[in-house]
Amino acid sequence: MTTQVIVLNGGSSSGKSGIVRCLQEILPDPWLAFGVDDFVDALPAKLQGSDAGITFEADGGVSVGPEFSALDAAWTEGIAAMARAGARVIVDDVFLGGPASRQRWQRALAGLAVLWVGVRCDGAVAAGREIARGDRVRGMAASQAQLVHEGVGYDVEVDTTHSESLDCARAIAARVD
Repeated sequence: MTTQVIVLNGGSSSGKSGIVRCLQEILPDPWLAFGVDDFVDALPAKLQGSDAGITFEADGGVSVGPEFSALDAAWTEGIAAMARAGARVIVDDVFLGGPASRQRWQRALAGLAVLWVGVRCDGAVAAGREIARGDRVRGMAASQAQLVHEGVGYDVEVDTTHSESLDCARAIAARVD
């Protein structure tokens, strides 16, 4: 079965977005890309910093409330619907819930050919990228570097600690049917 969806999971500042852009360039067919940052940016301002929505803690922790979860479920189903309608889709996510986060995507993507990708990066390297970006709460990258991978299995894993995005994208593309 031809791969219809590629799901990348990695902590903040692990290099997922760069890999996604490279995948879109090197894969022969057009692929749409959707990331958790796109979803968070699409939320109403009143849900940012709200117990009902999403809160970024001073230590880099992330808390989500019921309205965030409901909209996230709709977002996930919408992406799955695009793949079912024939679009090839790359998802850039952060599995803060570990295996439960993957299971949420597995339910939504049931019946589709999915390539599961773990994007790893040393916490100290990701923390340096986080500072350079300037758009993240400090501590998020280090706290998520290992957490998001605990109990999660993958078809392929890449490590951006010492590898360029293009090299990682090539390793992933080699696994796309």
